[in-house]
Amino acid sequence: MTLPLAAFGIVLLGAFAQAVSGFGYALVTVPLLAAAIDPRSAVVVSALTSIGLTLTAAVRERAHARWRVAVILNAAALLGLPVGLLVLARAPERALSAIIAVVVLGCVALVWSGVRIRTGPVGLGAVGVLVGVLTAATGTNGPPLVAAFHSLGYEPRVFRATVAATFAGTGLMGLAGFLVAGQVHADVLRLSLVALPAVPLGWWLGNRVFHRIDPRVFRRIVLVGLLGSAGTALARLAG
Repeated sequence: MTLPLAAFGIVLLGAFAQAVSGFGYALVTVPLLAAAIDPRSAVVVSALTSIGLTLTAAVRERAHARWRVAVILNAAALLGLPVGLLVLARAPERALSAIIAVVVLGCVALVWSGVRIRTGPVGLGAVGVLVGVLTAATGTNGPPLVAAFHSLGYEPRVFRATVAATFAGTGLMGLAGFLVAGQVHADVLRLSLVALPAVPLGWWLGNRVFHRIDPRVFRRIVLVGLLGSAGTALARLAG
């Protein structure tokens, strides 16, 4: 019973982070699940449990989303998805954990420094390709979007809605890729079903906090969440 309970708690925390910050689900769930099970299964469990959350959030927040940006990102992500599936299937477990840590720490540096990245069609296309690779390889596809949307200066409601719109598309593409690649097996399905009820509960709790937060606190939550995820991934590597 220890593993199912741990998975439930991790998914609850991830859904809460997603509701508050707009992007934290995979950044929380993948590193923590990877500490309990293998990284490949962690990526797939995170994807299976998050898809309902992202689709629901995209629909509810649709009026605030920048849909043109989301479409560009999803179209480009489709190009990167096969590369990510190849990495997931063939990379050693420690390599996957290293990729998670590097990506998260890189995003912390970008957001903390306030560096602006190109956010025209070409720049967004490059970000989208990277998102596609990370969607399939590690599940932690949020960091490039965080950096891009901070560069665009989105306020929290628009930020959360546009991330949800993008995640809805990449999530569906990722699940299709995992099915084709044979990464969805019985153990992953069982653990996902056990943890799934934690998703609406975590979102409800996080949403209550979201409506009471100001932009400066929002930025701190983004940074602290990223640092926590990076620390978890690095701790796994050290072990």
